[in-house]
Amino acid sequence: MPAHTLTPAIVLDRVSFAWPDGTAALSDVSGSFGTGRTGLVGRNGSGKSTLLRLIAGELTLSGGHIAGATDAAYLPQRLTLDVDRPVADLLGVGDTLRALRAIESGDADPRHFDAVGSDWDIEARAHAALAEAGLAPDMLDRSVGQLSGGEAVLTAIAGIRLRGASIALLDEPTNNLDREARARLHDMVRSWRGALIVVSHDTSLLELMDDTAELYANTLSVFGGPYSEWRAWLDAEQGAARDAERAARQAVKREKRQRIEAETTISRRAAMGQKAFDEKRVPKIVANGRRMAAQVSAGKLRGEKADREASAREALDAAERRVRDDDIVKIDLPDPGVPAGRRIATLGDGERSWIVQGPERVALIGPNGAGKTTLLEKLVAPVAAVVPDSGSVDASGADTPGIARGPQAPDEPILNSVRGELHTDRVGYLPQRVDGLDDAASVLENVAPSAPSVTIVELRNRLARFLIRGAAVERPVGTLSGGERFRVALARLMLADPPPQLLVFDEPTNNLDLDTVDQLVDAIAAYRGAVLVVSHDDAFLERIGVNLVLELDRDGTLTER
Repeated sequence: MPAHTLTPAIVLDRVSFAWPDGTAALSDVSGSFGTGRTGLVGRNGSGKSTLLRLIAGELTLSGGHIAGATDAAYLPQRLTLDVDRPVADLLGVGDTLRALRAIESGDADPRHFDAVGSDWDIEARAHAALAEAGLAPDMLDRSVGQLSGGEAVLTAIAGIRLRGASIALLDEPTNNLDREARARLHDMVRSWRGALIVVSHDTSLLELMDDTAELYANTLSVFGGPYSEWRAWLDAEQGAARDAERAARQAVKREKRQRIEAETTISRRAAMGQKAFDEKRVPKIVANGRRMAAQVSAGKLRGEKADREASAREALDAAERRVRDDDIVKIDLPDPGVPAGRRIATLGDGERSWIVQGPERVALIGPNGAGKTTLLEKLVAPVAAVVPDSGSVDASGADTPGIARGPQAPDEPILNSVRGELHTDRVGYLPQRVDGLDDAASVLENVAPSAPSVTIVELRNRLARFLIRGAAVERPVGTLSGGERFRVALARLMLADPPPQLLVFDEPTNNLDLDTVDQLVDAIAAYRGAVLVVSHDDAFLERIGVNLVLELDRDGTLTER
């Protein structure tokens, strides 16, 4: 695998970690990360976030060693913030800035000088960092509660850059960002100094990386290039591996056939020799000599054939190990029977309206805080009960689910003119935070009501296609991981009987690994009903073949893009 050979910034030596209940998250992982920008990819549950937390020192190793991580700054996937905390503290310069201002006001306490150190220009640098995050300088003394979710994430990332940490670890940084914020993050990444490791499913962000690292089956491998080049290499390598496996399997069959043929020849020769002996056509001493020679020859031939067959089987085993036989979510959507001219829903802002009909794919885009999720929930309210999470940050209640903060800010917009109307009662809604699951109930108990005519046996078979198998279907949903919960919610949506005529998704790719995104794209492509999706992921929208893009502005107007 092509890889950069620069001095590594982080070295992992047989790193292992197990959760308190004994469940192993990582086992004997070895490898290294370079000094540039690295995108860390892998399937949900492979241990990517756990590895970042171990490098950052947030978790304690169960075994092994990590070298070079003494100066690592970490941005978690879920950024929990105190709304009353000053923005300067989120930047990581609050103590220094307060000491500097105390000195400027005439306080000569030596502790203030110690706190400032050599950072006498910290305020100017903090203003520059805020500008990177798209904020005005006067935000420095204001509270975090006055930031949007996306602004908070960008400010925290800008703070990592401002503090000059030699190693930065970002876990899914784009999950909470709208298009404008993503563009700002991309600009930050392009000019990043120091080692940067980013866990992400965002392919546009991964394209900005120098290296692509994959955590797969407790093996860390690093490829020298961005995601698209790594993906092309992996696809080619797996194609060659499958070809090698087929060739090795044919070789085993050939060697087995030749061994059987050799046994037949040996048996025929032995029978002819025995017949000659019985008929006394040659002297006894000659016959015995021939028999012994034949036995030696047969033994040698058997050994040669057995060795060749064993070697062929070893080659097949090696070839099979190269081929990935991963479980993948298999999403098969039933035909909802929606004619091309069937009216499904109407969206409008009081002045204009758009009709969703037939198997159309409609994208609803716009900045965080514009109210996209509110519009979705108002639309599906007649047929779907949606209970918003407490502690949501965005005016819409769900545009930034990865951040737990205080109550809604009073100056955030409220949708008055924008309206949605359903023309069908067969609607499947997948909210951004996977609301509506009963944590105390089992997977089966959560899914079964959506498919009342499906037997439990068949429901188990269908859940298996979502990688929910065996005893897992009896587990309480509250004990599942985030990725498993998402698959349960997705299964309940996709297995509904009768099938929905309209599927509504709110940022569906935030919780999915790249392989499952591929499966969802394929399923939507084959689905013959209408799809309405809120997403900031332009690559995903392009792949599902969006027919209509509507942008919701903060002033409550809809515009066709």
